[in-house]
Amino acid sequence: MGLARDLVITARLGASQTIAADAYYTALSFPNLFRRIFAEGAFAAAFVPAYSRTLAAEGEAVADQLAVDAMAALAAATLVLTVAFQLAMPWLMYLINPGYAADPEKFKLAWMLTQVTMPYLPCMAITALLSGVLNARGRFILSAAAPTVLNAAMLLAVIPQKDPVAAAWAASWAVLAAGIAQAGLLWWGARKAGARLSLRLPRLTPEIKALIMLAIPGAIAASVTQINIFISGVLASQMAGARSWLNVADRLYQLPLGLVGVAIGVALLPRLSQALGRGDAKDAQDSTDLAIVVSLALALPAAAGMMAVPHYLIDGLFTRGAFTDFDARQTALALFHYGWGTPAFILARVLSPVFFARADTRAPMRFALISVAINIVLGLALFRLIGFAGIAAATAVASWVNVGQMVWTLHRRGDYRPSSQAWNKMARVAVASLALGGLLLVAGLNRDLIEGPLAGVFLLGLGAKEIGVLALFLTAAAIYPVLVLASGGLTMTEIRAMVRRRPGSPPPEAP
Repeated sequence: MGLARDLVITARLGASQTIAADAYYTALSFPNLFRRIFAEGAFAAAFVPAYSRTLAAEGEAVADQLAVDAMAALAAATLVLTVAFQLAMPWLMYLINPGYAADPEKFKLAWMLTQVTMPYLPCMAITALLSGVLNARGRFILSAAAPTVLNAAMLLAVIPQKDPVAAAWAASWAVLAAGIAQAGLLWWGARKAGARLSLRLPRLTPEIKALIMLAIPGAIAASVTQINIFISGVLASQMAGARSWLNVADRLYQLPLGLVGVAIGVALLPRLSQALGRGDAKDAQDSTDLAIVVSLALALPAAAGMMAVPHYLIDGLFTRGAFTDFDARQTALALFHYGWGTPAFILARVLSPVFFARADTRAPMRFALISVAINIVLGLALFRLIGFAGIAAATAVASWVNVGQMVWTLHRRGDYRPSSQAWNKMARVAVASLALGGLLLVAGLNRDLIEGPLAGVFLLGLGAKEIGVLALFLTAAAIYPVLVLASGGLTMTEIRAMVRRRPGSPPPEAP
């Protein structure tokens, strides 16, 4: 549904030909940045283990009181931030999108839409915390379904619109309405699950102070990719359509980042914490080796696809309506560079828990700040040298620098060094991914051979190019497992162990 939402919005809003797209993506990026820092970042990551421990050790009443205090503190902080930014938005827009100043109409629309979407932040902060309460109680359906509420609301709001500016307004109001609905849904779900929650004024208890102190550096560290993307958007405001191109490319690499990097990072943190708590160095080593090998086994083929056929992918998915072939070609330039940055984006999310499990949030924060500085300087330089594509390239370089700092520090401290078996597996996965990339490149260069036989074919509203790109990537998805098994990157035993693993069971044997 998220893909359907993006396809409809890009078709209605376009990119370089209207003011609506850049203004809308600006309005969406601001609350999204702080949502990932506050709601989905380290505050939630710090809260969930604390709530789970309290629930197990001291019972529901004490755990629910912690949840009430944490929710009050998080809601208050995000509400203050929201109101401050709404009041200052006309002036803040000069800072976050200086390029818009040359177009007064786009400038005004951008800050007005951002004022509408900013209240989404406290709604999502509450939603994320309630999701943690539900997950700690073994309830996952509602928290997993919450994004569907946003996607459905935006689709219902945008589909009837024909004018790009009207569609941007409709989408922005839908974001706010969906945020309220998501918070309400999870509040009902948490109460239904037995959590005794209530609304109260915030108070700084010792437990909340400890959460905040742990969360702040971790939030900065965990959000480095999002901060770099936000900075890229600021640089992109100098060129009409560039923010929209970056946003469309961003949506594609966010898929492997969310499905692989975030998921594996979330699973790795408690496993490492338990292993280190009982002094089991072998379990910690095996778990980290496995997490890195599996993440690369899924990240590298995604990177191969984005680099081998970026225009084929963007054109097949997004070129329709107000989104032109020129927009697709510009977006493909960004997607290519995000492609070789994707393994770094994912590895950063996998390696951060290796620090967090050792109660070290300061080192990743320091690396993140260095990465952001590199992104700003390099982005400015490459933007002048090679144009719009330099912004995406700078983000990819900065992410690899961030990962390099993590790897070097863990190696120097002796906290983690990949085993020889893990290095061997990584090399084999890389070979399989290169082979896949080569096959995709050949297919992209012979696109007419794929789409020619499909001319005039329509299936469920899809035409030749849409069916062609779908067929190509379904074929790639079938070929890659054969390549990775043949190369020895993963074995069937390891795959079965990961698929069958249940909570509380030991990890599969390390590669």
